[in-house]
Amino acid sequence: MLAPGGPSPAQTCGAVVVTAVLLQSVCVAVTFLYFTSELKQLQDTYSKSGIACLTGEEIGNSIQNLDEIESEDREADPCWQVKWHLGKLIKKMMSKSYEENISAINAERTLALSHTDRQQPRGPIHRVAAHLTGSNNRRSSLSTRLDLLPRRGIGHKINWESSRKTHSFLYNVELRNGELVIPQTGFYYIYSQIYFRFRENENEDSDLLGQIRNPKQLVQYIYRLTNYPEPILLMKSARTSCWSKKAEYGLYSTYQGGVFQLKREDRIFVSVSNSDLVDMDKEASFFGAFMI
Repeated sequence: MLAPGGPSPAQTCGAVVVTAVLLQSVCVAVTFLYFTSELKQLQDTYSKSGIACLTGEEIGNSIQNLDEIESEDREADPCWQVKWHLGKLIKKMMSKSYEENISAINAERTLALSHTDRQQPRGPIHRVAAHLTGSNNRRSSLSTRLDLLPRRGIGHKINWESSRKTHSFLYNVELRNGELVIPQTGFYYIYSQIYFRFRENENEDSDLLGQIRNPKQLVQYIYRLTNYPEPILLMKSARTSCWSKKAEYGLYSTYQGGVFQLKREDRIFVSVSNSDLVDMDKEASFFGAFMI
């Protein structure tokens, strides 16, 4: 029998169990706090390393040289994965933006080319120019070079000369019966000058001279011939002149020019009034056109 007042075995065993439980709880709590602190430090370290990878001074060079980094360097560099993913994302965005810009530029170029093709005439474009002059022999020019219009019109048509001896020339254009045949559709500048001259002859009858000295309407016409039955008047220049009885001769020249749209196979020519007063001097009377 035990001495009265001493702890029983059951009480002792219970105290030991309670003590062990308390010690185990304390160890678990201490361990939890320790691992929680370590995890927080690791998280802060990883976050700082990621920010450092993104804000490093050599980030641009690293992104450009991602494919050149060796495998050992990749394992040694803790920022490699961050740089690699960031570089791939930037390259993907740049490639997409480049493709969109190229597509837009190609679409605009195609639209501009199609619009230009619609405006330009078919076939090769050649320079077209002509300058025609009259003959030095006034009498022969007026008798053989001036004819009535083959179609309904006003005045007498002038048949111009194209000779190497004068200033005249034909460049990619044809002269047919005093008419310039347009070889290509386009805009043309057309010009002409006619020299009117009257010289008094002492042997002429005085009554005839008086009639000649009456006011004359000096008119120059430029016509266009198309598939229509009537010629189209493009320009007209006119003046009424009266020479003095005391004057030995009278002189006057009319010039006109303008831009017109002509079609292929159109023909243009010059006609005048009072053909007996026309002087076909090559420096004074001329006709020409050129494509612009």
